[in-house]
Amino acid sequence: PDDWLYVNNFEDEDKPRALRLPAGKGREFRDDMDHLVEDLKSDVPRGFESKEYEREREKIEEEFQDKAKQLFEKLNERAQERGFGLVQTPHGLMIVPIKDGELLSPDELEKMGEKEQQRVERGRDELQEEMRETMRMVQDLQGEGKKRARELDQRVVGFAVDHLINDLKEKYAPYDGVGRFLDEARAFLLKNVHAFRQIKQMEEAPQQQKMAIAMMGGGRQPTFDEYRVNLVVDNSDCTGAPVDMEGNPTGPNLIGRIEHMGQFGTLVTNFGMIKGGALHRCNGGYLMLDVYEVLTKPLSWHVLKRALKNREITIEGMGEAYGLITTRTLQPEPIPLDIKVILTGDPYIYYLLYSYDPDFQELFKVKADFETSIDWSETTAEQYAQFIGNVCREEKLKHFSPSGVAKVVEYGSRLASNRKKIATKFGEVVDLVRQASYWAGTNGNKHVQAGDVKKAIDEQIYRSNRIEERLREMIEEGTILIDTEGSEVGQVNGLAVLQLGDYAFGKPSRVTARTHMGSNGVVNIDREAKLGGPIHNKGTMILSGYLGGKYAQEVPLTLTASITFEQLYEGVEGDSASSTELYALLSSLSRLPVRQELAITGSVNQHGEVQAIGGVNEKIEGYFEVCRAKGLTGRQGVMIPAANCLHLMLREPVVEAVAAGRFHIYPIETIDQGIGLLTGTEAGERQEDGTYPESTVNWLVQNRIRDLAEKAKAFGKEEAGEEKEEEEEYA
Repeated sequence: PDDWLYVNNFEDEDKPRALRLPAGKGREFRDDMDHLVEDLKSDVPRGFESKEYEREREKIEEEFQDKAKQLFEKLNERAQERGFGLVQTPHGLMIVPIKDGELLSPDELEKMGEKEQQRVERGRDELQEEMRETMRMVQDLQGEGKKRARELDQRVVGFAVDHLINDLKEKYAPYDGVGRFLDEARAFLLKNVHAFRQIKQMEEAPQQQKMAIAMMGGGRQPTFDEYRVNLVVDNSDCTGAPVDMEGNPTGPNLIGRIEHMGQFGTLVTNFGMIKGGALHRCNGGYLMLDVYEVLTKPLSWHVLKRALKNREITIEGMGEAYGLITTRTLQPEPIPLDIKVILTGDPYIYYLLYSYDPDFQELFKVKADFETSIDWSETTAEQYAQFIGNVCREEKLKHFSPSGVAKVVEYGSRLASNRKKIATKFGEVVDLVRQASYWAGTNGNKHVQAGDVKKAIDEQIYRSNRIEERLREMIEEGTILIDTEGSEVGQVNGLAVLQLGDYAFGKPSRVTARTHMGSNGVVNIDREAKLGGPIHNKGTMILSGYLGGKYAQEVPLTLTASITFEQLYEGVEGDSASSTELYALLSSLSRLPVRQELAITGSVNQHGEVQAIGGVNEKIEGYFEVCRAKGLTGRQGVMIPAANCLHLMLREPVVEAVAAGRFHIYPIETIDQGIGLLTGTEAGERQEDGTYPESTVNWLVQNRIRDLAEKAKAFGKEEAGEEKEEEEEYA
């Protein structure tokens, strides 16, 4: 891309002009103008020191003095002819009457007769008019002398600078705007030749007079900076389109700024204090921005959109734009903008901008939605290994052995929560690579082994699992009630995931259900207490649909069932416990105890199908750690949705325990399958007559619901009869 420069606008200094030159020419032109200024400082004052200049200057002054002297002599002759003389006083020339060659005093003038005094006054008035005319002629001569002196100075300066400027005009003739700028610079030079004389005067003046001379020149020594150029964009080192990322996209960092400096108690500025921004730097190329950073910086989003819509960069101070600062500033000429801006950020921000900012749809038309995981294949595993190797080379880390690479790939799959995927969250992967390299050095390994990677992962967990360990201790000591052995009616171990910043862990919770006669249906205590979120409440309400569809086709669903998470002191959200609540409810209705060594997770639909949930690895590992702390019996395990088997990427202790038969993971597809495993009793299939086989779980639940309905009906008749007797007795 081309270079961009700002140059002085000699017609209006508050509106600097922009110059465009091919890449590399901007720096060259800047250096040429710097050399020109230095030559001006040295060559031009030398011209004023030449003998020819001094003789010409003296000739002009002598000619002026001679003509002025002749005019005053003629005036003096006419005054003497009329009896007057010219006297030089501190206040200027005065016309005084003369008698016998002597000047008359005021007293002598008063002693004259009235006619004589009138004659003197008339003569003085006439001479005063002639003297004023003479003074005007002298001033004209003085102006002509200054003009001729200025023309002389301009010839001297022109002689010194013309060949320099002409050389530059010839060199930069192909480029628009440069010739015009040089012509204007030459004209301004000739108009302000006094600056060169000021340099000479300051060189010759004593130290105490230099400040006075500077004050006469505007308060500062002449530097001739107005003839320099400000290189805002220098692409001399670019080999192609610039690509850059602005990490702090404030308004000034995007569109540039105008700096000020203090001078005699005020803030001043000029075109040389214009600084370019990221849009200048990447003009003709690509600029990457974090959209969150842009949106959270005051006015940044607005100035970015304005630049893209207008296709030009207008440098304007944020304070001046909103009238907050009234300091004198500049209005630089806008620079045409040709750029590709790439915003990176969260998809949610994209959706918000697309919905609520109409300009966003017009300005950012190309969307690239990046996946956070890729398919796990031989090719991608090899690419993962290459990525790890690149990180090690760039950061001078220990290289990884095949076992170390395999462990990192496995970690990537766990991040993706899918055995067939590998996460592309490379920030977390790089952190693990760095830490594993450290532990390899600590363990004395030349290359990073699988054990070093495992150690790094364990240390990551250790730094974050304080609360997890504290909850586990409370379960172990009995403060939080969780049974891992035995059987209970209406009591099931549910599993939840707690997210604490960058660390998530599973936490078992006791879910209980009580059923009795009534008409309130399924009551979620957590919902009534305002602790349940909308998704959790939806999962609970699905239970009524399941019970009604499966057991209340011939009898009304007349019951009241209360379900709750015991020892829950914070909000609960998600539907992953809906199957757990349903198992507790079926146990309470059938009066069949369920195995406490099993923990359950999974959502359920109204047809009794167990659906996939999130955080399955953390939930299994959380319950495993509780069982290990209280003692593994070989019967403990977890029931998970069968659809979640694809997502299992468990830590080594859990895998080893499952392989040894000391811990179990049961994939469940339906509620009937799960309740059979929990109770040790078959669920039972619906028969043609709508009933279930005797002694099965579903038969017991159906009979219980029927029994509750009949009791409610009988109680209603009895209550109605008593009311009728009371009415008859009253009548």
